[in-house]
Amino acid sequence: MVMFWFTILAVSILLYVLLDGFDLGVGMLFGTTRNEARRRDMLAAVDPVWDGNETWLVSGGTVLWAGFPLVFATLLSALYLPVLVMLAGLILRGVAFVYLGKAQRTRWLWVAAFAGGSLAAAFMQGLMVGALVEGLPISNGQYTGGDFGWLNPFAIFCGLGLCIGYALLGACWLVKKCEGETRGAAYRLIPYLAVALLVLLVVVFFHALSGDLRIMDRWLERPYLFVFPVIGIAAALAAILSVRRRRDGVPFIMGLIIFAAAFGTFALSFWPYMIPFSITVAEAASPHSSLAFMFWGAGLFVFPLMLIYTATSYTVFRGKVGATAHY
Repeated sequence: MVMFWFTILAVSILLYVLLDGFDLGVGMLFGTTRNEARRRDMLAAVDPVWDGNETWLVSGGTVLWAGFPLVFATLLSALYLPVLVMLAGLILRGVAFVYLGKAQRTRWLWVAAFAGGSLAAAFMQGLMVGALVEGLPISNGQYTGGDFGWLNPFAIFCGLGLCIGYALLGACWLVKKCEGETRGAAYRLIPYLAVALLVLLVVVFFHALSGDLRIMDRWLERPYLFVFPVIGIAAALAAILSVRRRRDGVPFIMGLIIFAAAFGTFALSFWPYMIPFSITVAEAASPHSSLAFMFWGAGLFVFPLMLIYTATSYTVFRGKVGATAHY
């Protein structure tokens, strides 16, 4: 039961990062243009799926709360402010999405809210990951770092890196879904975003080396982890080739593979810890009776249904956004 629910948690987080990541990226790119036709295409490209993408965040949070309450309590104690800002950003962009279809005089406000909410949510997600990698001050299962114990340069770099990564994924989604000028503008953005992401990754890597982070020791102890970066590099090369040849569907798939490879690297680097080097999976898990009770409801029905409706929505709304489509 412990491994079953840990797997469900990992899959929920990965699907959230992959799926909501690209529509957060589209939201950030939305604020970079004043062309209303391109804005319409951007909204139409994510309209059928963006709300469903966020249910994977709900799924992951629920499994963490019910299946691993010690980790839920510790992380919330440590990261209360970033979580609040992230949720506020997600709420703001959701409200803005609706008002963008109606507002006239205040449209500028909702454009800023949509782009700003997407940026805030993405940055806080990356910042929280960076804080975990850097290491949270935890003693006897209790967070001891104060209100801003999570704030450090490494976490900030990770936040910026995830924003650029999501924007890159969003540009690849626009290439896949749009036509005309929106598609052309996305193609032009991809090389710049890719270079910016590479620069930040180099900065983060050398910061980890200079800071002697414990995760670096894990990579030396577990050489098989380098399989994931190799997969990511191969996917990046395939993405570059597909962009040069204007293969619309390939860059987005390669982007998903790159993110999945990064996720696999981090997950296995920290195993068996859920909070790096402080709380293990076994220590954090709820009693077997609780996990078994969850299995007969959420495990057998809710999670499979979520997978089915996600696959169905992406199948029904496959293909390009039409020139006359309106979100």
